[in-house]
Amino acid sequence: MDISPTEVIETQARRTLGRRKDRRTWILWALRSSAPLWAVVLAFLIGAVVLEIAGIDPLRAYGAMLDGAVGSWAAVGLTLQKSVPLILSGLGVAFAYRCTLFNIGAEGQLYIGALVGTVLALYVPGLPAWLHIPLCLLGGFVGGAIWGGLPGYLRARRGLSEIIMTILLNYVAFWFTSFLVHGPIQEPAGYYPQTEPVPDSAVLPIFWDAGRLHIGFLIALAIAALVHIVLFRTALGFQIRAVGHNPKVAQHAGISPVRNMIIAMLVSGGLAGMAGIVEILGVQRRLSDFFSPGYGYDAIAVALLGNANPLGVVIAAIFFGALRAGSNMMQRSVAVPAAVAGFIQGITVLFVVIAGAIPQVHVHWGLRKERHG
Repeated sequence: MDISPTEVIETQARRTLGRRKDRRTWILWALRSSAPLWAVVLAFLIGAVVLEIAGIDPLRAYGAMLDGAVGSWAAVGLTLQKSVPLILSGLGVAFAYRCTLFNIGAEGQLYIGALVGTVLALYVPGLPAWLHIPLCLLGGFVGGAIWGGLPGYLRARRGLSEIIMTILLNYVAFWFTSFLVHGPIQEPAGYYPQTEPVPDSAVLPIFWDAGRLHIGFLIALAIAALVHIVLFRTALGFQIRAVGHNPKVAQHAGISPVRNMIIAMLVSGGLAGMAGIVEILGVQRRLSDFFSPGYGYDAIAVALLGNANPLGVVIAAIFFGALRAGSNMMQRSVAVPAAVAGFIQGITVLFVVIAGAIPQVHVHWGLRKERHG
């Protein structure tokens, strides 16, 4: 069969356009995948400029930070210890994000989980450690799940903003915990707003003396692996991700957006609650007034930097743990305010968000070009 010159030209044009689309898709994928890396690099460069303007040698400051984060086995242990609540709460935020829900209440859920778990540790005595520790961890998960499930239910059933509800519930959790440690569950001496130390049967054992790293780190890694399996290897995970991509299409396919939104927020809050009780049982050993330095808020940044992927969340949490551990050394050695670490965290997240928007801008630009071309 003869092929006209016009058909040959059209076929070659389609092939060329297809190659261009493939190339553009690859470039966009590369930009999105490498966003966390260059976001961190740019954040440190901007931080160096700020330090230089302030009259502080950036190399010396960053050297002290690096020394405090990984300069010794004790520093490495401290970095990993500080990453534990970030891993768990970051996984919680990422789990909700996969269902297109923004859980801004991880800090409040962390407090409620710590409160429930501590009450079980103090007022359910006489249990062996192999039973007492899991009971406290389960209590922390359930407490956080209830605190996260409430806005999840209202979002799914009533269409209320989970962002506003979780933010407001943060303050309820802070002040409710503060009230209890100032009165009903305060230590008998009453000198400080804190509970009695938890019994030895509820303390998480230390498996590495360097940095007093407790088994909560191993628990966090195991839960990260479990979350990965649930999200990417089970029907439940597929349904949650489907609702996250497009709730209307998921509903037409027989997937309930309401059910999956509620489940996502229950799990999200539960993981954040477990982060709180692990911090109490593994590090602080008692519940005190405003015990968290902002782990729940940092969890939002951890989830974004980790692209809401469990492995990425673990890496991002360790990075943020290194910033927390290194900032203390930087403050002592070079007299640089520890807030510089927070500044770097914020700039990093900002660049990650910008990088996530760049592919969308290119896609919209490409669609417009094709429509008008």
